[in-house]
Amino acid sequence: MIKSSQKISRKITRISYNPDPDFTKPILEIAPEKKERMFSRLLFLYGKEQADRIMPELERILKVHHAHKPVELIAAEKDFVAKERFTEKDMVLITYGDMIKGEGSTPLATLHNFVNSYNLGAINTLHILPFFPYSSDRGFSVVKFKTVDRRLGNWADILNMAANYDLMFDGVLNHCSAKSRMFKEFLRGNPLFKNFFISYKSPDELTPEQRSKIFRPRTSDILTKFDTIEGPRYVWTTFSADQIDINFKDPYALRELIEGLLFYIRRGADIIRLDAVTYIWAEPGTECVQLPETHEIVKLLRDVMDTVAPNVALITETNVPHEDNISYFGNGRDEAHMVYNFALPPLVLHTFYREDVSAISQWADDLKVASDTATFFNMLDTHDGIGLMGVKGILAQSDIDFITQRAKSHGALISYKMTDGMSEEPYEINSTWWSAINDDTCDEEILIKIKRYVASRSLALVLQGIPAVYAHGTIGTPNDHELVERSKQNRDINRGVIDSTSLALAFKDPSSKLSLLRHYAGKLYITRTQNRAFHPHGAQQVLLISPDVFTVLRSSPEKDQHILTMTNVTNRICHLEIPLNNLKIEEKNWFDLLSEERWPAAGDKLLVELQPYDVIWLTPAK
Repeated sequence: MIKSSQKISRKITRISYNPDPDFTKPILEIAPEKKERMFSRLLFLYGKEQADRIMPELERILKVHHAHKPVELIAAEKDFVAKERFTEKDMVLITYGDMIKGEGSTPLATLHNFVNSYNLGAINTLHILPFFPYSSDRGFSVVKFKTVDRRLGNWADILNMAANYDLMFDGVLNHCSAKSRMFKEFLRGNPLFKNFFISYKSPDELTPEQRSKIFRPRTSDILTKFDTIEGPRYVWTTFSADQIDINFKDPYALRELIEGLLFYIRRGADIIRLDAVTYIWAEPGTECVQLPETHEIVKLLRDVMDTVAPNVALITETNVPHEDNISYFGNGRDEAHMVYNFALPPLVLHTFYREDVSAISQWADDLKVASDTATFFNMLDTHDGIGLMGVKGILAQSDIDFITQRAKSHGALISYKMTDGMSEEPYEINSTWWSAINDDTCDEEILIKIKRYVASRSLALVLQGIPAVYAHGTIGTPNDHELVERSKQNRDINRGVIDSTSLALAFKDPSSKLSLLRHYAGKLYITRTQNRAFHPHGAQQVLLISPDVFTVLRSSPEKDQHILTMTNVTNRICHLEIPLNNLKIEEKNWFDLLSEERWPAAGDKLLVELQPYDVIWLTPAK
């Protein structure tokens, strides 16, 4: 099966893998330099004796994966252009597999039908959050890693989506469910799983000093007691008592990880999200985040992709301070292809709360992609919340506190983490993006709220990177406090089920919130994907012309298209005078791609008037 040529964005012709390996074809020959590089990773992680033992098994796994490829795919990969892996045409929808209620034989089929029916003309990639059987944490406590949760559908549903959209799968590699077969085998004393998890006979083996150094996004105890065939064991659980950390000091765990990710690729994954990857290697006495071993594992996974799946991208999800977060680019070519831009959401909130673009403009001006094959994942809302760690060191603590309190006044909840001093501090804001941006208790016209909302989303569209929007973000869902009251989980404030029938009725009313939102946001989404200047590796120049207006000049990689983007972040009318020599463009006539109006220059200046929360994208008119 070939993915449809009607797809908005295709880097290579994507041909499905054969279900069984074909060993009559030539067996994969791994280039000596790639072998040496992967062996050096194993040597760093495990020492020579273990590396010598593991390397042949790694080669075998890669050869088996290659044997699943039809000859058409092998030929197509030779024409793959890495720097065009992501383009201006890419836009991601983040959603759970059962988030949409409506017509369809399974929830996954319902989701597929919904996106086909209500797609704004711009979505070409679906991030389907973990669709595997799970026991807690809305899918992130996985029981079976290679099985589709039968409550959602089956692998046929996933492959059907792969015919129309690029797919992002979650590699939940840090932990597994306490109800998984692997952990049950550990409890039963199976020697194969003896070292698969981190455990102690006594909780005192992890000293108070060691505990105080561990960086954690939770306030629960790091160790959880379980009864095993060999007596009580205290097991490392970073996130919850039901999420058991996997011990990657055991080479068998690494082998299982690599084989599992390659299985996902054969099942349609174009992007693999390395969930919570910063916690993958635990070393008592350290913070247990972004350790050298962690980066080495990511680099090994990149080596694997470069060797047998060059068109598949790795994205790291590391909600940590910005400088630590972007370290997962490595040198731009040896770690993640894409990194979550965690500093962006709180910076956008700060910008609209303060009605001042100074902080985000300074940050964006310093923002540099690591290479022409790496880029940022620019999201504002996700299934979790609005993380605050990304702006540590960018915004003052007083500004972070201000953001938190302002969001709370809009109905947000706050989740906390443990600090070095064993106290609690805010870790993320739990809110829908609509409620974070708009105060629904405030008596404002709906059009102003929609314009403010769309203006906030435009910042993620104009910056270098790939924009993503959460399902609830596409329809401007307010906070769901009733669901939180039932579940007692803060994050459920942004995880309710969307009724497609109700949406269909609302869309029929041209004056409804949904119709207005679709009109204003849809124009931006479609326009962005149709203009080469928004290519993730097109040039970006941030201009601080006014503290009221976020201004970015984008240019195509070929330098033959320029778009001057301006977003009024205030509820005031703004007048700007932009010297054309600042833009280094001599054209006197400009055209707004959104309103389709002409903007002639007055002498050597562009005179621009923006109404409250206006967004204009000007390009030289030819």
